[in-house]
Amino acid sequence: METSPLVLFDGVCNFCNGSINFIIKHDQKGTFQFAPLQSEAGERTLKSFSIPDHYLDSLVYIENNRCYVKSTAALKIARRLDGGWKLFYAAIIVPRPIRDYIYSIIAKNRYKWFGKRDACMIPTPDVRKRFLN
Repeated sequence: METSPLVLFDGVCNFCNGSINFIIKHDQKGTFQFAPLQSEAGERTLKSFSIPDHYLDSLVYIENNRCYVKSTAALKIARRLDGGWKLFYAAIIVPRPIRDYIYSIIAKNRYKWFGKRDACMIPTPDVRKRFLN
């Protein structure tokens, strides 16, 4: 049985929350499900893929029972978005170490550049069903 693709994100990071809102806006079919990395569902999912439950350094994307992190996760998500955002997937041809180096710079500075929340985001009622408990 195929499940919906799952996006795990740092729930207290302003940049990460903005990214999730962007995905929701450009996913009119409601393809993706979401969970903060800090949630029970997030920690359970990380554990099932042998990723430490305190792993907050990357977006994590699960599709067809495969786990992707960092730039590969972001590009796989872009490929499934509505409109021209799919074109960003072409960056997959850039060697992963180069893509991940750039991704890591942003991830390392995300709180300093974009700020941090005191708690994970609370989705609006219309998208709440797409968030795992």
